[in-house]
Amino acid sequence: MELSERPRIKIALSITDKVFEVLAVLFLVCFWVFTFWNYAALPEVIPIHFRANGTVDGYGGKWTLFLSTTIATISYIALTVLSRYPHKFNYTTPITPTNALQQYTIMTRMIRVLKLSVILIFFAIEYKTVQASLEQGENLGGWFMFLVMSLIFVPLFYFLIQLSKNS
Repeated sequence: MELSERPRIKIALSITDKVFEVLAVLFLVCFWVFTFWNYAALPEVIPIHFRANGTVDGYGGKWTLFLSTTIATISYIALTVLSRYPHKFNYTTPITPTNALQQYTIMTRMIRVLKLSVILIFFAIEYKTVQASLEQGENLGGWFMFLVMSLIFVPLFYFLIQLSKNS
């Protein structure tokens, strides 16, 4: 079935979907509050880039703290809008009227989980940036790369497996 012929179905949010939506909004709001709360206490120059091993390799003005919150917010909005058009996504199996609801539901849930993951990743970066700026903690450690890979790839593979099982 061609993209233009795919069924357009409004996906009802389950309790799980609502939980992910609420968590994403909650963490995004907390992210902005955290940024404004800590901004005044920061020095004018803060770490803005970390190597893969977690050591600082770039510095910039403290105003750059707002870049991560803005990128997370734009990502949140873009993924929210994207999740409203599951009939336009790429799928591993042909979409038919009989499997559309199930495939769309799995894919939109994946987008919701990834949306929350993106917010958590940016929030973690900013948290560690503030700590490093105020010399209250260590730099990003090797754990962070593991966290990022886990928050992105574990849900991605999980949902791709679900899509293939339910084709």
